[in-house]
Amino acid sequence: MQIWDDVICDEDKKRYAHAGFAGSVGMGARPALLIIDVQYRTIGTRRQPYWQSIEEYPSSCGETGWRAVDHLRGLLGHFRDKGLPVLYPHVAPKDARTDGGRLATKMSALMGIDARGYDFVEEVAPEAGDVLIPKKHPSGFFGTPLTSHLIDLGVDTVVVTGCTTSGCVRASVVDAFSHNFRVIVPHECCYDRVATSHATSLWDMNAKYADVVPVAEVEAAVRAL
Repeated sequence: MQIWDDVICDEDKKRYAHAGFAGSVGMGARPALLIIDVQYRTIGTRRQPYWQSIEEYPSSCGETGWRAVDHLRGLLGHFRDKGLPVLYPHVAPKDARTDGGRLATKMSALMGIDARGYDFVEEVAPEAGDVLIPKKHPSGFFGTPLTSHLIDLGVDTVVVTGCTTSGCVRASVVDAFSHNFRVIVPHECCYDRVATSHATSLWDMNAKYADVVPVAEVEAAVRAL
């Protein structure tokens, strides 16, 4: 059973199948782990249900995000054990005086996040040698040197994790695919504030742009390298 089976109807599945969406990209020889926006503003500084968590940060996904961090922590350990690249595309702190544009219009809550909210979650925080990629827009690739770093690191596969599944994760997956990288999404390591958006986005990404698989499968592939 797939994570989206309770959301996507059989008719829609048939339509995608008849369109030929059935390929698998697989793991290459040199994967990199992308950890997108896993900051306290997206999960809160402590484990709480959604409605309690957003009292601290309106942009929080609450306990759903914390569960993803638990899975991501193990996957990150496997990447570190193998000495594989880890990169952190992340939203940098906002200044209402200078950070305008459409993002400020559509997501005005971002403009009031305090400094702590932009800190990386301790359980999966960067270490020396990791690559930090500040970004202003959803995709980790748009207007950033992410592609250049991946090329320099000899990467052929990006494993995309983080927040939100329907937003920055999906945007980064599409751009990674467009740059001809293999793309893998361990679904337990992504999170969203809306379960329907999460499941639908995973289904669509799996059909068109990435292999959406259990984290245990990704961990096994990394260990086998």
